[in-house]
Amino acid sequence: FPEMLPNPKLVLVQGTLNVVMKQNVTLSCLSEPGSPPVRYTLFKHNQQISALNRSDSTPALFTLTISSASDVGEYKCKAEYNNSSGGKYSNSLNFTFIEPISKPVLSSPTSQAKKGQNVTLSCFSENGSLPITYLFFKGKQNISPQKTMQKREAAVISLFIDSLSDFGTYKCKANNSFPNNTKYSNGFNFTLAEERSHSQPLIISLGLILLLLIIGFALAIPFFVIPLYKASE
Repeated sequence: FPEMLPNPKLVLVQGTLNVVMKQNVTLSCLSEPGSPPVRYTLFKHNQQISALNRSDSTPALFTLTISSASDVGEYKCKAEYNNSSGGKYSNSLNFTFIEPISKPVLSSPTSQAKKGQNVTLSCFSENGSLPITYLFFKGKQNISPQKTMQKREAAVISLFIDSLSDFGTYKCKANNSFPNNTKYSNGFNFTLAEERSHSQPLIISLGLILLLLIIGFALAIPFFVIPLYKASE
C-alpha cells in the first residue's frame, strides 16, 4: 500500500508573480518523498484548470499564459494517488498584474525665484502600478534621495536658491516594478525674479513732489501772477 503523500510544494520556475499582459509563467508541483505514480492537479480559485500524471519522481510542470484579469489570483496544486480518495494541497501562489507608468510631470507652485528663496518641486505619474519610485535631477546630477510613493501622490522636494547656478534645468524620473519602464519628465526652469532697486521708491517720490509743484504753480497763475502783472501796467 503506498505511503501517505506529503503536502506538495508549488514553485514558480519561470516568470514572476508580478505579471504583464500575455506573459508566460511555469509552475512546478511536487510531493516529495512520494511513491509514484502521482496525479497532480492545478487549481485557480479552487477551479481545476489542468492535471498531469507522473510515473516517476519528477515534478509536474504547468505552463500558463496570463492573458486577462481572470488569470491572476491564487493558484494551488493537489497531489493524490490514482484511484484514491483525498489528496494533499500545496501552498498558494498569487499573481498580480503590473501596469507601466506614464510620463511623470514636474511642476512647482512658482516659476520665478530669487536668490535666498526656498522653492518646491513635485513629480507625479498619473498611471502605473504602485509603488512608484521618483528621483530628481538638475542637469545630469541627482539632487535628492529617491522617494518611493506607496500611494497615488506626488513626490515633493524643497530647494534653496543660493546662486545663479541654481537656475538650471530640473527633471525627474519615475519607475516601478514593470520591467524596462523608466520614464523621464519634462524639463523645468526657474526664472530670476526682478528685484526692485532701493532707490526706485525715492525717485518715484521726488517725481511726484515735482509734479505736484508744477500743478500747484499752474493753478496759482490765475490768482497771483496775472493780478500782479495787471497791477504793474
